[in-house]
Amino acid sequence: MTTQKEALAPTDPRDEIVTHLPALRAFARGLTGNVTSADDLVQDTVLKAWSKFDQFKEGTNLRAWLFTILRNTFLSQQRKRAKEVSDSTGSFAAKLASKPDHDGRMALQELNDALKTLPVEQREALLLVGALGFSVEEAAETCGCAPGTIKSRANRGRKTLAELLNLDREDQLVSTDSSVAAVMAASPTIF
Repeated sequence: MTTQKEALAPTDPRDEIVTHLPALRAFARGLTGNVTSADDLVQDTVLKAWSKFDQFKEGTNLRAWLFTILRNTFLSQQRKRAKEVSDSTGSFAAKLASKPDHDGRMALQELNDALKTLPVEQREALLLVGALGFSVEEAAETCGCAPGTIKSRANRGRKTLAELLNLDREDQLVSTDSSVAAVMAASPTIF
């Protein structure tokens, strides 16, 4: 039986990490464009967070802290990869890709390809605010910038995506995937 004192005792914020894993994975998937790389990025994020949990300030936003670690880890990896030889022609990657078997998957793949061409700042703003449902303030905290900057980045990214996907204002992206629709939505509260 739990005593009143035990019921009032603060819970360990580490127990909350598992509730953020799906959103972390979705953000990582959007940044990397690869399921395996996204899983590795989330694993690195959780390991870093766990080992540095003494630096987490209780009472602050654990979700934003985890997303900041993930973002910084991704950016560090990008800087390292800039020195590596890449598959610039895409011939190796094309051999590994499978053809989508559904129109929603085709639209999602088209969106992923277009997202990869955006600057990282615009891509992360769209993913955080559009696909993951962060408030502009949460996204700004995660990215370490002002809310207006997030709004601007997301708006520019959305406009660029619409151009890349050849969408006019009257056109609608036909997709069965809610993430695709969320990223491309021009919500007046966000943009």
